[in-house]
Amino acid sequence: MIEKRQFYINGAWVDPAAPRDMDVIDPATEDTCAVISLGDQADTDAAVAAAKTAFPGWAALEMSERIALLKNLSKIYKERRDDMAEAMRLEMGAPVDLATNGQWGAGAWHMAGFLEALADFEAETPYKEVDRTRLEPIGVCALITPWNWPMNQVVLKVFPALAVGCTVVLKPSEIAPLSSLLFAEMVHDAGIPAGVFNLVNGDGVGVGSQLSAHPDVDMVSFTGSTRAGIAISKAAADTLKRVSLELGGKGANIVFADADEKAVKRGVQHCMNNTGQSCNAPTRMLVERDRYAQAVEEAKATAEATQVGPTSESGRHIGPVVSEAQFNKIQGLIEVGIKEGATLLAGGLGRPEGVNKGYYVRPTVFADVTPDMTIYREEIFGPVLAMSPFDSEEEAISMANDTVYGLTNYIQSGDDAKRLRVARAVRSGMVETNGVGRQNGSPFGGYKQSGNGREGGLWGIEEFCEVKAISGCPWE
Repeated sequence: MIEKRQFYINGAWVDPAAPRDMDVIDPATEDTCAVISLGDQADTDAAVAAAKTAFPGWAALEMSERIALLKNLSKIYKERRDDMAEAMRLEMGAPVDLATNGQWGAGAWHMAGFLEALADFEAETPYKEVDRTRLEPIGVCALITPWNWPMNQVVLKVFPALAVGCTVVLKPSEIAPLSSLLFAEMVHDAGIPAGVFNLVNGDGVGVGSQLSAHPDVDMVSFTGSTRAGIAISKAAADTLKRVSLELGGKGANIVFADADEKAVKRGVQHCMNNTGQSCNAPTRMLVERDRYAQAVEEAKATAEATQVGPTSESGRHIGPVVSEAQFNKIQGLIEVGIKEGATLLAGGLGRPEGVNKGYYVRPTVFADVTPDMTIYREEIFGPVLAMSPFDSEEEAISMANDTVYGLTNYIQSGDDAKRLRVARAVRSGMVETNGVGRQNGSPFGGYKQSGNGREGGLWGIEEFCEVKAISGCPWE
């Protein structure tokens, strides 16, 4: 049993002010794998005070000194890959190969991307003849991260915030806190000064709300549900702090008749990746009618070929969803899809055959899903795909945009001009075409109820800065 009740505050591991234990559940076994403590107001106040005290000295350092410490952190992160992968396998159910490569790798990838982008970052630049502008650290930042891609989101927030001179308080998901506790060990070993990075475990109602409303927090960067993002925005409004949000999604994958032969299979596999627990997953597949019947058969076959297996075993398979609550939510939405008349092609209710323990969900595909159906509109956050036909380019665009979300859309077509035309017309912060992933440092974020602000690269670095204009001081 792992016991991790302490918090990392002001450069030291400290006991909670009022210990309140919470079990961390291994979703593959439904057994308790660790115990943490949830913080209260006194712990939050102590962490924020440490960050506030450390801010002037950290912000005053030359950026080259901060970058040197972040390079050291990156080195330690790489050295402890297996430890980090095991933490994520236990806490959120990523199969060992995904945990070691995709989950751990996302953090390493973003570290490299930020270090590359920082080489082009200019904190002070001339403006016309006698003015200059400065990008300065915003101050104390509360970073609230989710359970589905733990290190992806921690690194996307911590690295740029520290690089520009901010100090931070991290509140990871209480469901999956082990990787962030390990990350705090790495921060300490990297030599980052006391108070610059702090970690307090807690739930959204407790520490999350306390950080959002805290008068000494200058910015909240949050990744999670749209519901929680709205609550954080309201809590932060009284102090007019900056709020950056990366929220839900219901991405459309538009498959035109002239798409390549692997487009449908690729789309189903992408939807099922990480057991469907990605905000940017292509969970609505819109297929041009001439290809729809063929696509339905391909999607069915691909879902049925998707293996579900233990997190401890190597191989290309998906694991469980993160919790009992998430499992029950997904089961409820699958049931609603059946009741509302969608055609169940593969998967469905219950655990996969032969599995009687763990939060495993059957890879599920529905066809003939109409825009009035719940599974067309709600983010399911599980391995569930909804398929619908369309008859024209204009209808495909309209269907893609018929959502409160706007994070990522996908377009599959052999016609370059059409692909770009549709990419410009869909309302989302990101568009991926023909299976080509975005480059490292490309801005990540969405429109509408998918949030605001951008993460990654120079955009993610500038997110943690204030802009200052200075007149009468010519550029030398």
